[in-house]
Amino acid sequence: MTAAGRARTAWNRAAPTLRVERQIIRDGVPALACADEVGRGSLSGPVTVGVVVVTAESRAVPQGVRDSKLLSAAERERLAPLIRRWAACWSVGHAEPAEIDAYGIIAALRLAAHRAIAGLDTAPGALLLDGNHDYVTTPAQDTLLGPPTVLDVVPPVRTIVKADLRCAAVAAASILAKTERDAIMTRLHDDHPAYGWAENKGYSAPEHLAALRRLGPTRHHRTSWRLPGVEADAADAAGGGAGGPASGDALLPGEPLTLDVAG
Repeated sequence: MTAAGRARTAWNRAAPTLRVERQIIRDGVPALACADEVGRGSLSGPVTVGVVVVTAESRAVPQGVRDSKLLSAAERERLAPLIRRWAACWSVGHAEPAEIDAYGIIAALRLAAHRAIAGLDTAPGALLLDGNHDYVTTPAQDTLLGPPTVLDVVPPVRTIVKADLRCAAVAAASILAKTERDAIMTRLHDDHPAYGWAENKGYSAPEHLAALRRLGPTRHHRTSWRLPGVEADAADAAGGGAGGPASGDALLPGEPLTLDVAG
């Protein structure tokens, strides 16, 4: 392994801290929300945003918290209840495939984030977001055809590249988002076992792609996307494809969506 590769590996293995979060709190933010998303690149299922709130009273994050992608499923499941007890408050929001198709993935991410923020017991003074793109703040050019309004006021957003690796509360949010979305995909697998969602969670694994070619998309697929192996006319049928449920079963844009929320 090269020196650069060893440095990247060491970075990935290093435990995240609350150093950044505590500095923002000292700068005058009494309650800081920290967020991360999962499911952006999936072919089916929701896009999900987890949010964890920390305050000056927050203690050290539970031992073992890392970016969810660096943990096994068993480790994430063990840590999720510890994180829920540790956080000042927390919430998870989702945007469904029909909403992704209607509004686009970035607007759907914003909708999921707004639903998560709306579910918090404490209104945050700011939001720390993984990445370099603020998908949470409502753009000035948002149109009447955009997603439904969930929040009247969006907290100021600060983005940090690799925050899920550096910032413990963002890593904790990633674990809550990942475990809740994985549970959704596992439940959906029971109705559509051919697609292998219990294992691939809606991503483009060989079993999933083979089922798409054989059966076409379900109402849980993002049919506005260019799904591998799916004819254009099948993609135009909202939930079309042999063996898939009728499109009338799909969640329509703007319909209420139940949040998994706890204080």
